[in-house]
Order: sequence, then C-alpha cells, then structure tokens
Amino acid sequence: MSISVEFHFDFGSPNAYLSHRVIPVLEERTGEKVTYVPILLGGVFKATGNVSPAVSLQGIKNKGEYQALEMRRFLQAHGITRFALNPFFPVNTLQIMRGAIVARRQGCFERYVDEVFRHMWADPKKMDDPQVIAAALAESDLPGAAILAGIQEPDVKAELLANTQDSVERGVFGAPSFFVGSELFFGKDRLRDVEEEVRRQQLSGE
Repeated sequence: MSISVEFHFDFGSPNAYLSHRVIPVLEERTGEKVTYVPILLGGVFKATGNVSPAVSLQGIKNKGEYQALEMRRFLQAHGITRFALNPFFPVNTLQIMRGAIVARRQGCFERYVDEVFRHMWADPKKMDDPQVIAAALAESDLPGAAILAGIQEPDVKAELLANTQDSVERGVFGAPSFFVGSELFFGKDRLRDVEEEVRRQQLSGE
C-alpha cells in the first residue's frame, strides 16, 4: 500500500531547496513518491504570526553563526555542492509559486521545480523581476510565455491560496514542511524522521 508523503514548499526557502536535493534519495530508499505541494510562505507567516529566520535571528548572539555551521554540515553530509545564498534575498516568490501551479497543468512541473530552485539557490537571480523570470525560464527551455500568462488566471491564484490555507489548517507554520499521512514534520533536519515515519507506516500498514 502506498504511503502519502507530501513536501510543502516555497522557492524562497533555502532549506526547501536543500530538502529538494535530498528527497530523491528518500524516495529511492523508501520506494515512496513524494508529492510536492506549492504554498506561499508569506501567506503562511501572515496566517500564523511567524517570521523568517532573517528576522527572528536578529540580535541573538551566536545563533545565526550556529545555523550557518549546521548548513555547512548538511551540505557536506549530503554531498551538495551547488548552493549559493541569493544576494537578492528576500525574494517575493508570488509569481514563481503561481508558476508552479501553471507548470503542473502544462505537464512540466518537475522540470520547472528543478530549474526555478536552481535559479534561486544554485545560480541565484532576482526571481521576482518578471524580465528575469522570463529569461530564466527561456534559459531552462520551459514554456515561459504560457507560464507567465497563466499566473494571472484567477483559478491559478485560487489554487495557490487554497494550498496555503490548507497547509496552515493542517498545522504548517513554515517551509519546508512534510506530511507522512497526517504526521507533520518541519525543516530539512527532519528528513530522517520523515523516512523513519514512512517505514513505520509501511510496516504497520496504516
């Protein structure tokens, strides 16, 4: 029996990008396919009263440095060499998150996700500038014109909003977040726990 495993993500989160890079290993080890759910992190923050680490770490001695250390450890542990902090951070991801909804309808969702994450966190660009987005999609051989036109459609906007609201109602307060069935896990550092829960549910037949 297949286990439901979901990845709730926003391109604006570097930790979502790093999770994305590790998810294929999790899928291979567990035999379960992870379903990607685009959400708008700004909407999650607004609904839950949360703030980004860039805000929450301000004025706290040593905590930011420790998080940078943990980031380096994660990169090394998983052999990730393509990562760079985006100099334009924070990037308003509304357009590219709506683009993910359109890309799924266009049948190019997986490639879109791979490429937009790359343009955000491997070859970082200002991915809230429409001209930059168009150029990036063209570079990636994606249907940029159709995607950029589609993000203006009311049903696309409504789907992203519904995804975000549903995530919050299920307990999400940030990204990356994961669900294994109804069990919520937050953060890239919980990927091991996600895998353990998948295996537990596989063995129990839940």
